[in-house]
Amino acid sequence: MRKVSNLNIESEMPLPTPDEIRAELPVTADIAENIWQFRRIVGNIVTGRDPRILMICGPCSIDSVPAAMEYASHFRALQEKVEDRMFLVMRAYFEKPRTTIGWKGLVYDPDLDRSYHIEKGLRLSRKLLLDLAEMGIPAATEFLEPTIPQYTSDLISWASIGARTSESQTHRQMASGLSMPVGFKNSTDGSIAVAVDAIRTASARHTFLGVINDGRTGMFSTRGNPYCHLILRGGIHEPNYTSEYIAFSRELMTREKVFPSIVVDCSHANSQRDPLKQGAILRNVAQQILAGQDAIRGAMLESYMKTGRQDISKGAIIPGLSVTDPCLGWPETEALILETAEMLRQGADRK
Repeated sequence: MRKVSNLNIESEMPLPTPDEIRAELPVTADIAENIWQFRRIVGNIVTGRDPRILMICGPCSIDSVPAAMEYASHFRALQEKVEDRMFLVMRAYFEKPRTTIGWKGLVYDPDLDRSYHIEKGLRLSRKLLLDLAEMGIPAATEFLEPTIPQYTSDLISWASIGARTSESQTHRQMASGLSMPVGFKNSTDGSIAVAVDAIRTASARHTFLGVINDGRTGMFSTRGNPYCHLILRGGIHEPNYTSEYIAFSRELMTREKVFPSIVVDCSHANSQRDPLKQGAILRNVAQQILAGQDAIRGAMLESYMKTGRQDISKGAIIPGLSVTDPCLGWPETEALILETAEMLRQGADRK
């Protein structure tokens, strides 16, 4: 009989189930309490019950666990200096969406050499998230492959759905069942309506197919996620963080009966991927907040130990220097966040 299945599959390899990985790297009672508290705070911020600003910053992608832990140690010290005005959440992105090809992230290629040891990547990612939670650092990530949340979502305090997947019904349904607040990015062409539609969809109940924790295919029925919000990341034609875009987004969300809650991504198309432009964008966002724009609930920075980026293909990797999008170095990041927190303090004192 002529073969008709798996014609383009070169190999198949089973992975440990989510239950097996979770049992190997379990959540303790203390960590579970931390995650619950982190999510409660983030939920209160994006719904306006907590007046602080959500500040999401960290590497474009996690490419080295030691470098990520070095960053985390500095991050933890900074948290305490700004906690009266900001709630800091560290980016821990393990999957990288690709328009064409390239390194797909720590989960898929943890050795950065196209060896694709996914089982190793899953364990490294989960262990890092456990370490961050134990340190008192809430973690943010982007969920791309719908199977991955079963391995890591119990350790995530804030999640995003990216510009390339906000229009995907699969990702909207997935977000409706996630246990943490979720931000939807506007699409790469700049469309804000796509992300607003995604928020409406993810806030509703859904039933869909997926992989349950014991590894079998199962049916999920969700309640809908009440903490979905908009992320403005700019588009191919122009940035969208300025006051007119915020006002337009707020009006669109209100018209569509979506609570107007916006996080501004200071990187990506808003900065034309120039990390040094992120500071001016964050200052602009802070000034809008001080002027009374309460739809802005947070901001995002791409930040690592060193400013810039490097190519994996060019030999030895410099720890703490991004292998994906260019990032702002830690000294510049710390100074910028401290400056912004002080701007918000002084503005509050004048009221």
